[in-house]
Amino acid sequence: MSNKESKPRRKRAARATHAATGAFEGYSKTERPLGGYAALVGLFTVALSSIVASTVAKPEDEAPELSWGDLILLGIATHKLSRVITKDLVTSPFRAPFVKLKKSAGAGEVEEEARGEGMQEAVGDLITCPYCIAPWVASAFVFGFQRAPRATRVIGGIFSITAASDFLNQIYAKAKD
Repeated sequence: MSNKESKPRRKRAARATHAATGAFEGYSKTERPLGGYAALVGLFTVALSSIVASTVAKPEDEAPELSWGDLILLGIATHKLSRVITKDLVTSPFRAPFVKLKKSAGAGEVEEEARGEGMQEAVGDLITCPYCIAPWVASAFVFGFQRAPRATRVIGGIFSITAASDFLNQIYAKAKD
């Protein structure tokens, strides 16, 4: 390597060499934070296992059953809260340490992409993907429902009503055009 090469270029070359070795060799032509993803999946698994264990340990007559109405309510609420976490303009300060802004996506949403490497990039990928964060949100709703069903229904109702409002706002905007 010549002395004229910049540090970032040398760093990328070193990372590319590192990415091509080990257990993840051959997975992708571009570097992916697979170790960070594995850590996040491990964290999710431990948290979910703890939730399930605490629910199983609760006497059956104290644990409320999820009805079809609850599943629909929490499903819509999970959809909306996942978008609020991953796409809303006003929640961007919470994502900023892990992402960089690409552009406005309209309707109060932004497009961002993960930045950094390793765990920072893995977290950035998680918190910019509504599909990826949805199991985390759904788990929190179900845990909340097991512990405090009334409060969870209220919170779920707020996000479900917001989702319906967003849908109607989109229809209204298209009808005006």
